[in-house]
Amino acid sequence: MAKPVFSLRTLLEAGVHLGHQTHRWNPQMAPYIHSKKNGIHIIDLTQTVPLLIKALKVIEDTAAKGGSVLFVGTKRQAQLPIEKAAKDSAQHYVNHRWLGGTLTNWKTVSNSISRLEELDEKIEDGLDGLTKKERLGLLRDQAKLQASLGGIRNMNHVPDIIFVIDVKKENLAIAEANKLGIPVVAVVDTNCSPEGVSHIIPGNDDAIRSINLYCDLVSKAVIDGMATQMGEVGVDLGALEGPEEVTSLVPEEEMKDQEKPEEAETEAENDTVEASDQVEVENVGESSTEEGTDTETSEEKSKEEVSA
Repeated sequence: MAKPVFSLRTLLEAGVHLGHQTHRWNPQMAPYIHSKKNGIHIIDLTQTVPLLIKALKVIEDTAAKGGSVLFVGTKRQAQLPIEKAAKDSAQHYVNHRWLGGTLTNWKTVSNSISRLEELDEKIEDGLDGLTKKERLGLLRDQAKLQASLGGIRNMNHVPDIIFVIDVKKENLAIAEANKLGIPVVAVVDTNCSPEGVSHIIPGNDDAIRSINLYCDLVSKAVIDGMATQMGEVGVDLGALEGPEEVTSLVPEEEMKDQEKPEEAETEAENDTVEASDQVEVENVGESSTEEGTDTETSEEKSKEEVSA
């Protein structure tokens, strides 16, 4: 698994250093502001880098202990990155609207999730026998619940840590997490208050490139933590990725001989038979030659006797 690696240049290219207009700033963010330029506050990235590393370490350690992470980002430019990062790391997310009591009133939220599952079953079985108005009502309720609860429908308990984009917009989620003692990792821009945030990441929370970078880093940190947990349990990660091809050290010729022993034996028998046939033929030839020689000798003797 690749560790989440980034550099100061990576943050610069993503626009993490760009804050809000100077007249919209929050004085509590003054320690994290480097300077002003063209009426915009510039965030001090020399502080952002170590704080981001620390936050990612906390998230990785939480995942390594078997904890769950809740991704929260309901602003338009954060909805897709939040959903993708959560799904890539097998975690939960809220990217449409934070329902009041999502954490503090989990029992009621669980009932709403059960209602969503019932609607899914009804729609899958078919809506025959219902009027058009009734069908549209069920579909509308399903879409509404899916948008609000679709990312947490499989969450059986409150999360162990939450990751937030834009603390000003998600102040209700942070308040509920603080009430339950859940750590909060959040990206804090120059117009926001860092109160209630356990691990601050000073940076731009509006640019799409910056949001994509944050979500990608957090997702990789969660995956690394899960890999650590599986390694401690004794799960072979290599076996999960699939069997590797085994390269044999035996030469191909020997492999062929091992794969076809019967053919080799047959060829050897054939060679033996041919050799024996050859020997017999040679023996026959030699005997016939000796017989011919004996005949010629007897004829010569008879000729000599006649001449005498």
